[in-house]
Amino acid sequence: MTADDSGATPRGADAEGGAVGEAPAGEPTGDPASSDGTANGGTANGGEGSGEGGGTTSAEGDGESNGEGNGENNIAVKLEQLIIGAERRYTPFQAARSAGVSMDLAARFWRAMGFADIGQVKALTEADVLALRRLAGLVEAGLLSEAMAVQVARSTGQTTARLADWQIDSFLEGLTEPQDSGLTRTEITYPLVELLLPELEEFLVYVWRRQLAAATGRVVQAQDDAEMVDRRLAVGFADLVGFTRLTRRLEEEELGELVEAFETTAADLVAAHGGRLIKTLGDEVLFAADDAGVAAEIGLRLIETMGHDETMPELRVGIAFGTVTTRMGDVFGTTVNLASRLTSIAPRDAVLVDEAFAEELGRTGDAPVSEADAAAAEKAAQEGTGSPPPPYRFALQPMWQRPVRGLGVVEPWMLTRRG
Repeated sequence: MTADDSGATPRGADAEGGAVGEAPAGEPTGDPASSDGTANGGTANGGEGSGEGGGTTSAEGDGESNGEGNGENNIAVKLEQLIIGAERRYTPFQAARSAGVSMDLAARFWRAMGFADIGQVKALTEADVLALRRLAGLVEAGLLSEAMAVQVARSTGQTTARLADWQIDSFLEGLTEPQDSGLTRTEITYPLVELLLPELEEFLVYVWRRQLAAATGRVVQAQDDAEMVDRRLAVGFADLVGFTRLTRRLEEEELGELVEAFETTAADLVAAHGGRLIKTLGDEVLFAADDAGVAAEIGLRLIETMGHDETMPELRVGIAFGTVTTRMGDVFGTTVNLASRLTSIAPRDAVLVDEAFAEELGRTGDAPVSEADAAAAEKAAQEGTGSPPPPYRFALQPMWQRPVRGLGVVEPWMLTRRG
């Protein structure tokens, strides 16, 4: 569900209809949880299996939190209403009934989106009902299977949960530092969100449409239906050397700045040269490219760029080429595992590739199939007895064959720039 579908942030629902994880009184009950099912910002106890441990549960009539007696919680409720654009009206059971779906399916959708169970607290809105109705309608129309609809909910929930966390932690936090006016961060947050919300929503939809267009273009260029799912890609890992030691030596703030600089630099380089950043893992990034030459350029650029930054540790890169299964924006398969293993054995500030990647570079003319043949061709061209060889971009040096756990014996190749 995108932001323009309903402006809603649905919440979890207990499939059994029991009062699971009810929120403390006075807090914004049913606030969205992070992707691991825990409530954001401590606003709900959902997912713990009881209403204990965070204060008393609401006992008012319909179980809705009233937020009285606590100014900060009142602001939190107002912020929730501002962001969602609708007032709380329904319990999960009532929302499921209004949307015309079973409670079980509603619970599966909400949990897939990453929201905690809230029992039967009245915390859902018309926007939540509309979003649920739309998902169920796609299934009823035969456009999506039920399993696929749950996947759509999960992928959207996981992606937007991370985005929302980043925006709050890194963006809003910086903008809501106490000002000279004497206003507190809490007092500044509401008008700031009110101003930013429509602009961020429009920008989110724009970027999503751009990314959707790019992804659709890649899929329709596939040779056949099987290739749309199981595709031949170049997959690479870039890993900071000695990161574990750094975590013991650096302060938390310094470590955070280093990781952010690494991820930002890697993301920019991957995008600028036509690759796709699959995910970041703190001290490691995973990227992919349709073309082996593009992946080779990215790998070498990462080494060169990080090498010129004195604040960065050394880097090692491993790239493999082959069939890859893509699911929910991630990549899986033997090719991915091989790229990871190559990274772990790569020398510092070097790029190791597998034999299939080396062969692909030779096939496309980005690197010579044989350095000896290339040298002979260059000599013949200089002597005027032969044609000059193609303008190769890369050079490949075979390394010692070695056993790799779980993958048998592999022959890595050292990738460098030619000349």
